[in-house]
Amino acid sequence: MSFRNINPQKTAVQGHISNLIQCLVNIEDTTGEFLMTLPDGRIIDTKGWNDWEWTHGVGLYGLWQYYEITGDKAVLQICLDWFRDRFAIGTLKNVNTMSPLLTAAYVHEAGLANYAVHLDSWAEWVMHDMPRTEEGGLQHITYLVANEQQLWDDTLMMSVLPLTKIGLVLKRKEYLEEAKRQFLLHIQYLRDVTTGLWFHGWTFAGRHHFGRVRWARGNCWITVAIPDFIEMLNLPKDDGVRLFLVSTLTAQIDALVACQDEASGLWHTILDDPTSYLEASATAGFAYGILKSLRLRLIPKEERYLTAAKKAIEAVISNISTSGELKNVSFGTPVFSDPEEYKKIPLTSMPYGQSLALLALTEYFRTFL
Repeated sequence: MSFRNINPQKTAVQGHISNLIQCLVNIEDTTGEFLMTLPDGRIIDTKGWNDWEWTHGVGLYGLWQYYEITGDKAVLQICLDWFRDRFAIGTLKNVNTMSPLLTAAYVHEAGLANYAVHLDSWAEWVMHDMPRTEEGGLQHITYLVANEQQLWDDTLMMSVLPLTKIGLVLKRKEYLEEAKRQFLLHIQYLRDVTTGLWFHGWTFAGRHHFGRVRWARGNCWITVAIPDFIEMLNLPKDDGVRLFLVSTLTAQIDALVACQDEASGLWHTILDDPTSYLEASATAGFAYGILKSLRLRLIPKEERYLTAAKKAIEAVISNISTSGELKNVSFGTPVFSDPEEYKKIPLTSMPYGQSLALLALTEYFRTFL
C-alpha cells in the first residue's frame, strides 16, 4: 500500500487512543487523596489501575471495544492480566464492582478465558441477593454506603448491562427479562419528563429526586447504556421495549444538543446550569452514545446530531494531553441535595475519563474503517 493512501485522520485517532490506553493503565494516586478505606481495613485505589471498582470496569469495557475492532493483542492482554490478578484476590459485591463482569462476559464468550463460575456467581447475586428498593429496583449500594431505597442513573451501566450480557452468554432468559424491567423502572423514576434529561437519583424514602440535578456524567451513562442494551439484545424494530427505549433516548439527545456549550463543544457538569464547570468525561460519553445511535440508526442522520457529535469529538481530542490524559474530568460524585455541591467536585485524571474517551474515539474510529 502506498503511504499516500493512508488516512492521516485515522492515524491521528489511533495515536490518541494509544496514548489514552497508556495513561489509563499507568495513572497513579501520588497523594493518597483518592484512596477509599473500607470498614474491614482494606484500601481501594479508585484512581490507579490495579484495583476493583466501577472506574476499572468502564476502563475494561473501553479496552475490549477497541480490541474487537483492531484485534490488538496487547490491549486484550491488559484485560486478561487484570482479570487474572483481581479474580485471584476478590472483592465485595455491589452495584459498582459488578461493572467489570460486562467485559468478562465478552472475553468468556469469545473463548479467550473461562470465567463461567465468576459470571454465574455475580449474576446470581444481582438476581437474588442484591438489595432492592420498593418496586424491585436495584438499590445503588456501594463499598461504603447502602443508599437504602435509592435509584441512581449509574446503575444501568454498572450492573444492568453486565447482567444482560451474562444472560446472553449463559443463555438465561430470566436475566434478560430482569434487565428489561430495570431499564423501564429506572426510566420511570429518573427521567425528567419536562426536559428529556435524567435526574441523578431518586429515593423511595420521601419519594423525591434529592436536588433535582440533571448531572452530566450520570446522564452520559444513559446515552451509552441504551444503544448498547438495544444492540446486545438485538431487539426487533417493532419491539415495544425497543420503541420505548429509542423514544426515551431521542428525547435525551435532543435535550443534550440544545444545551451543548457552543464555544467548546463540551457539556457543563450540571447540564442546564451554565455556571457549573465544563466536564470532559461526560462529553466523551455523549459523543459515544450519539455516534453509536447514528450508526445503529436509532436516531436519524440529521445535521444537528452530526454537528453535535463532531463538536463533542473535537472537544474530547482537545482535552487529551500529550501524555494521553483526559483533562477536566470530575471525580466520583454522590447524589447531593444541594446542586452547588456538584460544582465543588474536584477535577482529576481517572480511569473512567480515559475509558469514556477511549469509547468515544473507538466509535469515531469506525468512521475510517
